[in-house]
Amino acid sequence: MILDQILKNNELWVAEQLEKDPDYFKELSKGQNPDVLFIGCSDSRVTAEVLMGADPGEVFVHRNIANVVPNNDLNSLSVINFAVNYVKVKHIIVCGHYNCGGVKAAMQISDEGLLNPWLRNIRDVYRLHKNELNAIESESERYDRLVELNVYEQCINVIKTRDVQNAIVEKRIQIHGWVFNIRTGRLIDLKIDFQKILDEIMGVYSLFDQKMILK
Repeated sequence: MILDQILKNNELWVAEQLEKDPDYFKELSKGQNPDVLFIGCSDSRVTAEVLMGADPGEVFVHRNIANVVPNNDLNSLSVINFAVNYVKVKHIIVCGHYNCGGVKAAMQISDEGLLNPWLRNIRDVYRLHKNELNAIESESERYDRLVELNVYEQCINVIKTRDVQNAIVEKRIQIHGWVFNIRTGRLIDLKIDFQKILDEIMGVYSLFDQKMILK
């Protein structure tokens, strides 16, 4: 897509919105109040608002390679902090997708230069679940399963953060793990049992009284 076409598309979009509602941008400029923080992949095929059918202002979005939430990444941690404490989202969705290039790169023996530290986060997921993954004979099925397990582990990383733990104590946040099936266009809820995760990990990662989080 050439840049001139992008600008033309923008003009068409503006005209379309104003035709439907002359005050559309006036209202949009007043502020945002989304209920959802979407943490997804930077892949150009996985545009959060499009696949969710959401309009501007309805979803707070953070995207990076392979939807990773590293414990020391100030970018993703700052987004979570702002979304939870200032935007006051009620849901955090970590959404991976099948055919993810970042996950595939992490499965291979390859020196990816600057990307190595980032991909190491996904390789750590493989290490944690290597018995299950190595038992899968089909490479494509193993690839899909690593995508799902990466979502699972990134959800755990979200729960480890102070901001989310505090929101859990105050009972104002829910965490969700999803996968976008790029081959069908469907969003899949992995139905992760987060209460079970809390029961298992809070003895190590809790920053507050465990009884407050687990009750």
